[in-house]
Amino acid sequence: MEDQDLLSKIKDPGTRNYGFNMLVRTYQRRVYAHVRKMVIDHDDADDLTQEVFIKIHKHIDSFREDAQLFTWIYRIATNECLSFLQKKKRRFFLPIGDVVGELNAKLDMQPGLSGDEIQMKLQKALLQLPDKQRLVFNMKYFDDLSYEQMAEITQTSVGALKASYHHAVKKIEDIISH
Repeated sequence: MEDQDLLSKIKDPGTRNYGFNMLVRTYQRRVYAHVRKMVIDHDDADDLTQEVFIKIHKHIDSFREDAQLFTWIYRIATNECLSFLQKKKRRFFLPIGDVVGELNAKLDMQPGLSGDEIQMKLQKALLQLPDKQRLVFNMKYFDDLSYEQMAEITQTSVGALKASYHHAVKKIEDIISH
C-alpha cells in the first residue's frame, strides 16, 4: 500500500484503525531493524519499536506531509534510540566503556546476528563509535539511505553527515585493523 493510501485511510475515521494497522505492517520490520542496529538487544529493540509506533499513532494527525512518511517514521525511531541510549547511560551511571562492554557481551550472545567473524568485528567496532556516528554509519551503510534522506531524518546538514560518516569509517578501519 502506498503512503498516500495509508494516510488517507488513517485520516478517515471509518478506516483509521485499518490504515494504522497497515502502516505498522508496512514499516514494522524496517523500524525494528533500524532500532536493533542501535540498541543491539532484541527485547530493547522490540520495546522501542512498540514505543515508536505508539508515538506515531499519537502524532499521526500532526504529520504535515512535507516529508516522506518513511522519513518521518525514521526520525521518530532515531530519536527514540538516541533517547534510550542516553537514559541507559544515565540510569546505570555507567561510563561509556561499560555500556560498550555490556552491548558487546549481548552481541556475543545474540543468535540472530550473523556468526560471520568479519560481520561480528564490524558490529563490535560500531559499538565503539559515538551514538550519532553509529547512527549515520548504519543509515548509510546498512539502510543505503542518501545523505539527503539522512539530513531529513536527523535534521542535520548533508556536510555534517558526510563528515560523520567519514569519521565513522576511519574509526572502524582503525579498530578492525588492530
